[in-house]
Amino acid sequence: MRQPSNLKRVIVDYAKLNDDILNLLVEKYPFGYDPADIISFKNAKGEMVDCVEVKTDDTLYLVKVSKRLVAAMEDFDADDYNDDDDEDDDNDPDFDLGDEPEEKE
Repeated sequence: MRQPSNLKRVIVDYAKLNDDILNLLVEKYPFGYDPADIISFKNAKGEMVDCVEVKTDDTLYLVKVSKRLVAAMEDFDADDYNDDDDEDDDNDPDFDLGDEPEEKE
């Protein structure tokens, strides 16, 4: 059973993190967070909120994450790789168009 905590609890949106909290996140989750790290709860409006937790000496921060954030983080490298030159995608060995549609005769 969990012990009651005297820590102040603060919910913060990921987009509004300050450098101190961001550094705590990077230290705690150097390789990213796993689904097991996510804490889900309903807020006062009855909306489901997903957060990851980081602590300081006096504060417990619940940092909001979202599926869009996760997708943006995963797609970051792919999106920025050839942002300025989409015409060269055919020459990029890492670029996969998938199966080409068959030509009609």
